[in-house]
Amino acid sequence: MKLAIVTAYPPSKVTLTEYAYYLVKHFRMQDRVEELILLCDKTEGDKQLDFTEAGCRIVVKECWSFNSYTNILSVAKAIRVTRPDAVLYNLQFMKFGDKKVPAALGLLLPFVSKNMGVPTISLLHNIMETVDLKDAGFTNNKLLASIYNFIGTTLTRFVLASDEVAVTISKYVTTLKGKYKKENIKLIPHGTFELPPLPKFSLPEGPKQVMAFGKFGTYKKVEVMIEAVEQIRQRTQENIEIVIAGTDSPNTPGYLQAVAEKYKHVPQIRFTGYVPEEDVQRIFEESAVAVFPYTSTTGSSGVLHQAGSYGKAVVLPDLGDLGILIREEGYTGEFFEADNPSSLANAIEKILVDDAYRISLGETNYKAATSLPMSKIAEMYLDLFDVIRKRRGKIKSTQTITDKQKKVLA
Repeated sequence: MKLAIVTAYPPSKVTLTEYAYYLVKHFRMQDRVEELILLCDKTEGDKQLDFTEAGCRIVVKECWSFNSYTNILSVAKAIRVTRPDAVLYNLQFMKFGDKKVPAALGLLLPFVSKNMGVPTISLLHNIMETVDLKDAGFTNNKLLASIYNFIGTTLTRFVLASDEVAVTISKYVTTLKGKYKKENIKLIPHGTFELPPLPKFSLPEGPKQVMAFGKFGTYKKVEVMIEAVEQIRQRTQENIEIVIAGTDSPNTPGYLQAVAEKYKHVPQIRFTGYVPEEDVQRIFEESAVAVFPYTSTTGSSGVLHQAGSYGKAVVLPDLGDLGILIREEGYTGEFFEADNPSSLANAIEKILVDDAYRISLGETNYKAATSLPMSKIAEMYLDLFDVIRKRRGKIKSTQTITDKQKKVLA
């Protein structure tokens, strides 16, 4: 198969780049893929293709830009020129821009490629039906929220024009099938990026690091974590460093700078800024606990899967998609009431003062992470593509659909 992937890709700072990196890493090692075509966004630096394992040929074609009005034309042209056997879109609703028109136009592409005759799967990381528009930084206005929901519904119909749509949480399958009366929606879990050897679970010398990782300012707000750690410091002798790893959300530029100014009196607080891929493992391994200071959720959590792969204890609110994900994939953690510093302080403290408990949580999360490696996720996508191509007559009729592929189709 000659497989094209439409995605942002490192060193791009656009959303889902890290997920794309690991998709590519594992697709290229599949025997069924003879060539990977990256239809990706334009960046100043070279694309990160530092894979050490042998794999298939990779062709990079930078053919779109964040917030460009012409992405729909340039990506369609790239598909015509490269002539892939199949195309996979790595999507969420702000994939092609944080301005409304470019973002919307980009989401028409699955409809376009399918009608060009190319077997098309769209991986949809979030759905409008579960997004809190206020928390996500879109609008507080009820009228505007209604307009956005109408636009979101329309764009979802275009994405659902794909041969198949993959979502990472079972609730999304139920919601989309119920609302849109479509049957081409499949559950393919998020998967775990890397599977390091069983961690030692020991911590480095020095302060215990309480870490949050992500893009902050909308529904991910670090003030509650800073105030929670301050409460713990007042009542215990624990030596704690607060680590805020990541950047502002595109919807809230300047957020972390404002937080740093507000809490400049707080000791042992570190803002790392953007974390390059090669530093992600170190950030997690040095942390005593990973905190999810969320007030709502917008899809499956890549950060939770990363924390699990490095055997980390986590503290998180039991809400929305995050709560569903924990129960479906076997993760665990200490829970707190969202946006409640005292509740969060109690949860973090339970882990920091009890090494045996911290290690137990980490072991459970590592086990959950290793059950769904990205290699298995890549196979699931290829199985689904084989079913689509067979259905379209793209695979010779002498070939038969395997029992595994029949299960995917069902």
